[in-house]
Amino acid sequence: MAVLFISDLHLSSSRPGINQVFFRFLRERAVQAPDLYILGDLFEYWAGDDDIGDPFNAQVVAALAECARGGTRILVMHGNRDFLFGPAFAQASGARLVDDPVVLDLLGKKTVLTHGDTLCTDDREYQAFRAEVRSESWKRAFLAQPLPERKRRIEALRARSEIEKKRKPAEIMDVNTGAVESLLRAHGYPRLIHGHTHRPARHEHRVDGRVCERWVLPDWYESGGVLVCDEKGCRPKKL
Repeated sequence: MAVLFISDLHLSSSRPGINQVFFRFLRERAVQAPDLYILGDLFEYWAGDDDIGDPFNAQVVAALAECARGGTRILVMHGNRDFLFGPAFAQASGARLVDDPVVLDLLGKKTVLTHGDTLCTDDREYQAFRAEVRSESWKRAFLAQPLPERKRRIEALRARSEIEKKRKPAEIMDVNTGAVESLLRAHGYPRLIHGHTHRPARHEHRVDGRVCERWVLPDWYESGGVLVCDEKGCRPKKL
């Protein structure tokens, strides 16, 4: 009974091909798993739970709910694109929102899950922006605005983000090794699984003489990908 991990799907109505890959994954693969963890950025963006009525958002939420009714426990972590998921999303989708990071016993192996953006500490501009928008005061003020205005602001932020990515050195948008090792040390040298960087790979970190495994999940821009973990360990699978 394998546990499944995905992240960085960035689902939107403008990418119908990958949306169908996701719906098929839920129907054929995820429904057979005891647990499905979605480690952030399920959607390209989420403007607030009052946007569940959007036809595309409703389709994704309904597909998650159907999978949950089939017996799969769906656990969703906030990403940098969908940190405004709230209780209404969780109730409608049948998913449970989990903290970042979260520590679990994964089939006998202590494992830490995180979206991954907090590990990119070299990108100081992003970390300052993240701290601002994750504050409860910012979220309250933002969600108090009309939905169309929120979407307009999000589109403007996305456009600015794309411009900034082009001017930043690629290495500062990857994880910082020291930040990774600090997280591993703080949690007793576990396995680490995260997304965000869109650089899927398996890494080994030697921390205080301990060897720790780190898995980076793939994005779903070109094709889907999932990390499958069972008693034998973890392995990536393309969809």
